Amino acid sequence: MSRKALWQLSQVAIVAAVLWFAGRRISAQWAELSAASATLAPDYALLAASAAIVALSYLVLIWTWQRTVRAWGEGLAFGDAARIWFVSNLGRYLPGKVWQIGAMGMLAQRVGVSPVAAVGSSIVVSIVNILAGAAVAVASGAGGLDSPKWAIPATVVVAVGMVAAPWLLPIVARTASAIFRRDIRIARLPHSAVWIAAAGCTVAWVLYGVGFRCFHLALLGHATGTLAGSTATFTWSYLAGFLFLPAPGGIGVREGFMLDLLPRFGLATGGEALLVVLGSRLWLTILEVFPGVLFLLFGRRHAAITKPTPE
Repeated sequence: MSRKALWQLSQVAIVAAVLWFAGRRISAQWAELSAASATLAPDYALLAASAAIVALSYLVLIWTWQRTVRAWGEGLAFGDAARIWFVSNLGRYLPGKVWQIGAMGMLAQRVGVSPVAAVGSSIVVSIVNILAGAAVAVASGAGGLDSPKWAIPATVVVAVGMVAAPWLLPIVARTASAIFRRDIRIARLPHSAVWIAAAGCTVAWVLYGVGFRCFHLALLGHATGTLAGSTATFTWSYLAGFLFLPAPGGIGVREGFMLDLLPRFGLATGGEALLVVLGSRLWLTILEVFPGVLFLLFGRRHAAITKPTPE
């Protein structure tokens, strides 16, 4: 059996194991879930508000990526950036998640963005987004866990990583080139461009947390815990699922983390926690997939090439 086949088989086995353990945890609390769902009366206005807040976070991320592309001296209209971002976002639902970066680079090249800027900007925003998410998770969750002693050194490490990103990114690019066997180079970006990306990604994570809080309240109909706890729970869970490469869309991993963190932050327990976990998976999947599918079905088939816009 080839190395590639073994790697694919191991990915399937890992995902199957994760889903099995997640399924066991859910089945063990199925009776509580049924009892909680029997009294369910969602607030649809608040659900719509939560979706709008998440959509706003998407717009912030798209703007952030567009600004990063322009730092290479390339032009990219916001409409093209939105279409590319949403369509490539579908790649995270395939095993490995590198499809997302590859698709973003390929689609950007089709509208006239150079290969170096297309792939490099995708990698820059992905790395900065992970660092920003870690910063938000640490800051919002420091006061809610049983042993917050780790919070101070973790905050320092993340802050140093954010500030040092302009110097670290070329090293990451060389590593990525070796892994993907492609020439991935990151141009000498102005430090301000990377820090703008960091600020944009941080705002997007905070909006994600607010949107999740609204969803939580809309689903259960009552307030428990704090906004900071909701933000930390969502961010840690999302990052865990995103960084676990074999699981498409972080399925199983995100749910496991969220099921553990909800009671620790006093947000929900038992059947209500399961409702939030399963409901949030459906809620976020729709919000992530639906725009991309619409762009695929009704978006422009041939986008016009955009010329670099002077900064």
